[in-house]
Amino acid sequence: MTQESQTKAQLRGRLRAERIAHAAALPDQVRALVFHRPPRPVLELVPPGAAIGLYHAMPGEAPAGGYARYFAEQGHTLALPWFADRMAPMGFRRFADPFGESSLDEGPFGIQPAANCDEVVPDVLFVPLVAFTLDGHRLGQGGGHYDRWLERHPAAKAIGLAWDIQEVCSIPHEPHDRRLDAVITPTRLIGPFA
Repeated sequence: MTQESQTKAQLRGRLRAERIAHAAALPDQVRALVFHRPPRPVLELVPPGAAIGLYHAMPGEAPAGGYARYFAEQGHTLALPWFADRMAPMGFRRFADPFGESSLDEGPFGIQPAANCDEVVPDVLFVPLVAFTLDGHRLGQGGGHYDRWLERHPAAKAIGLAWDIQEVCSIPHEPHDRRLDAVITPTRLIGPFA
């Protein structure tokens, strides 16, 4: 393990714990209001008819369900990450029911669309993160799934959803790490970055 990957792993461990504690401490009324609807400048990054990639939030992650419902009401095709198995590359499959979530199954990394859902290539991708910097760098979960997917789909816009406490001054990054186009927190929009 390189020193850079050790540093990332240590940072992930600390920040995951802080993120979970922060989210658990939020009153239910606050959790219900945050990330309910994308801010107007973000909507300007979303072309009409764009396919929207989201994620099913794990404990502590910024919730993406409100955005899923909002974009579904606007007529966008929605997609969630999908894995055939733990070693397979990440793809996306249609998320047809953001209100009842009936089209979801248990996958190798948690909840994902059922295997019979259509494949989708998102134009705009809302991504979870462990940490972010003010210049758009992202520290992910460590599997590299989003980085590899974004490398294969360079035209897709990548927008992070995060709690304010996930901001850090710097993140070790490697050449394959792609900067986000913007980051949304409950209190602000950072970016869009050029």
